Amino acid sequence: MNDAVLARVADTIAQRRGAADPASSYVAKLAAKGLDAMLKKVGEEATEFVMAAKDGDAAKLTCEAADLWFHSLLALAELGVRPEAVLAELARREGLSGLAEFAARKEPSA
Repeated sequence: MNDAVLARVADTIAQRRGAADPASSYVAKLAAKGLDAMLKKVGEEATEFVMAAKDGDAAKLTCEAADLWFHSLLALAELGVRPEAVLAELARREGLSGLAEFAARKEPSA
């Protein structure tokens, strides 16, 4: 697994958002409903991810994580954000203390 998979999924989402028929494409159907519908799905998938984790079912957790990532990619695409930007942000944070990074985000800008 590498970040090329995320890029390919994002490319497919971009293609289907703009050109596919909502009657035959889940991506096009959800995109036609707008950002609020996409965000609702992200919330639903996040909840299902949490429930699978609490159940301790690794296989189901993996599937729910994939669903969550997919719907997150769809919402990101709606807002013009590529997965590469998210990966770059994760890379920026790599090696930083999570507590220090979180505190830095809360500091008022000068």
